[in-house]
Amino acid sequence: MNKPIPHDPLKALLAASRLSSPAVELRPADLEMARILKTAPLQIASDPSNGGIAHWKHGALHDIVEPMTDHVIMAYPTGVQRLERRTGKSVAIGTARSGVVTTIPAGSSARWDIPGSVDVVQLYLPHTTLERVAREADAPAPGDLLERTGHPDPVTSGLLMSAADVLEGNAILDALFRQRLTDLLATRILAEHSGVPTAFEPITSGLAPHSLRRAIERLRSDRDADVSLAALASDAGLSRFHFCRAFKESTGLSPHAWLRQQRLERAMNMLRETDASIESVAKELGYASQTAFTAAFKKLTGDTPSNWRRRMR
Repeated sequence: MNKPIPHDPLKALLAASRLSSPAVELRPADLEMARILKTAPLQIASDPSNGGIAHWKHGALHDIVEPMTDHVIMAYPTGVQRLERRTGKSVAIGTARSGVVTTIPAGSSARWDIPGSVDVVQLYLPHTTLERVAREADAPAPGDLLERTGHPDPVTSGLLMSAADVLEGNAILDALFRQRLTDLLATRILAEHSGVPTAFEPITSGLAPHSLRRAIERLRSDRDADVSLAALASDAGLSRFHFCRAFKESTGLSPHAWLRQQRLERAMNMLRETDASIESVAKELGYASQTAFTAAFKKLTGDTPSNWRRRMR
């Protein structure tokens, strides 16, 4: 995913390793997890600047996780399972269950013993993302990420588990959702799981009217337009951190939720007022397939597009 990122938490590790070995190889988190879990993820989505999110179901594990380029944060949608992490003479024991998180700081290595199957959603978070969010929020530079093993944190757990439910087969919506989710999780990690806990000032105002108009115009534009958070924030002359908070203050919705609602309204208009096929409506709105569109439509309305069309005519 990303090249090795030099930052303070790794310097001590790298310096110590030179005494016993020529170098420490930092592995991409997704590849190291595939190696250690010996299976393929149910879902995985990533981009070069924000890391990735993957949903796994794997069996028992008794192996050493090698140092990785990114921080790994884990939440557990279902089930209960014992976790044991051993680093040198230090042993941490926890329980994988809903409402807890596990963190593996970038560059760290430990032996893991997990006696049975685990359902887990993992965030692969570059340290550069933590640094960017802290910088945009005028907060101190992030300290070392703390090792956590089954640590109670329902907020982070809930955010991360939502990733497995919201990816809906629409490239633009999914990318916008992942960008915002990663930033929210980075904010939470800085506040609760960093060696330098960070407090964030409450939002005080929304977007200026002209900035809100420009953001909405971009979100409503054709599906090949750049509607990334970076582009939206640049138009407003704000950082991603401040843009997202101001946009929600102005509209009551995140950019992803606003765009999803707008596309749902477009879908309803097409279904009600035209004879376009469900497949063509799905294609027009940027869904990868009719199946993906139908699932997303039903999640929001409680009905399939075809049934909804029959009722509205």
